Amino acid sequence: MALDIQTLRLDFPILAHTVNGQPLVYLDNAATTQKPRAVLDALNHYYQSQNANVHRAAHALSGQATQAFEAARAKVAAFINTPDTDQVIWTRGATEAINLVAYSFGMHSLKANDEILLSTMEHHANIVPWQQVAAATGAIIKVIPLNANAELDMEAAASLFSPRTKLLAVSHISNALGMINPIKQLITMAKAVGAVTLIDGAQAVGHFPIDVQALDCDFYVFSGHKMFGPTGIGVLYGKRELLEAMPPWQTGGEMIKEVSFEHTSFGELPFKFEAGTPNIAGAIGLGAAVDYLSGLDRAAVVAHEQALMEQLLAGLNAMPDVRIIGRPQAGAVSFVIDDVHPQDLATLLDMQGIAVRTGHHCAMPLMQALDLPHGTIRASIAFYNSTDDIAALLAGLDKAREFF
Repeated sequence: MALDIQTLRLDFPILAHTVNGQPLVYLDNAATTQKPRAVLDALNHYYQSQNANVHRAAHALSGQATQAFEAARAKVAAFINTPDTDQVIWTRGATEAINLVAYSFGMHSLKANDEILLSTMEHHANIVPWQQVAAATGAIIKVIPLNANAELDMEAAASLFSPRTKLLAVSHISNALGMINPIKQLITMAKAVGAVTLIDGAQAVGHFPIDVQALDCDFYVFSGHKMFGPTGIGVLYGKRELLEAMPPWQTGGEMIKEVSFEHTSFGELPFKFEAGTPNIAGAIGLGAAVDYLSGLDRAAVVAHEQALMEQLLAGLNAMPDVRIIGRPQAGAVSFVIDDVHPQDLATLLDMQGIAVRTGHHCAMPLMQALDLPHGTIRASIAFYNSTDDIAALLAGLDKAREFF
């Protein structure tokens, strides 16, 4: 059944706002998504009615907060089909989740001349932590290049895997180009040489269902704010045997079993990776976002977003001076216009109430590979976007192009 977009948009109060005197057309969803009233209400309810620290306290409010906090973990576990709830680790976002794996797994498991395989598509968050690991351990970073269509070159990828490959870390969807990477194929290649796999799912979870067991990845990370939840909360999923073997990466309260001045023993999963007071409200808000998304017809969401992508691509292809970068498939479309700086164009769009993103999108190596020194203009969609939003962007581009 098709989504009733106009009714769904009423769930997102900010979409009724105006910007620069114009109705807001929000097409910067790859940077962060807007929040439904259900998430805003969950945050307010926690702070107004349940605010207390979680775990161990012997009073009612703490019990209620703990129940809501752990219920949110269970919702996320079911949402991505983890084998057990305690394999969901709360983090501040995908960036912190990758850093957790880099510092806990990478620093302790990799050694000189081991190889870390990344791709040209990666966000800086999935490059820099591994550079730090390589610098500390002597491991070597290898990079899967692009082919002529700006896709990952899978023939080159096959040639890069070897017995020295100990870790594959790739994004599920490129945040800059909206291209879906063949992660199942890459995971299979990695397993054939015994490499551990980490998938950056920050741009995927808000667009289509994720099943970590079907993917058979070792780690999967994402951020709450890119799937209609709050900022400052994210998730690391990991296979139990790996998580149990990994040492804590931050220490302090919450994550211990016993402490003396001579010795500390650490808690069980997931707590040994959650030092200090967690983002309780953020986790509860993310749980509300999971409830909201789960209440939608996900197949209808995918179909609606695909229709918006096709409408956008057709409109851009009809503009002779527009060049679409790569072959966008989900979430985002990046493009450039001849002799026009992306920032100038975005400013003119903003004057018309249209929010898009410009620049390198935290993917400088990708922009270098594509010879795009000023980056691109990126329009990114969510299910609450309408055909009117896409039409407004295309009309806004026509109007902006008159200035150049």
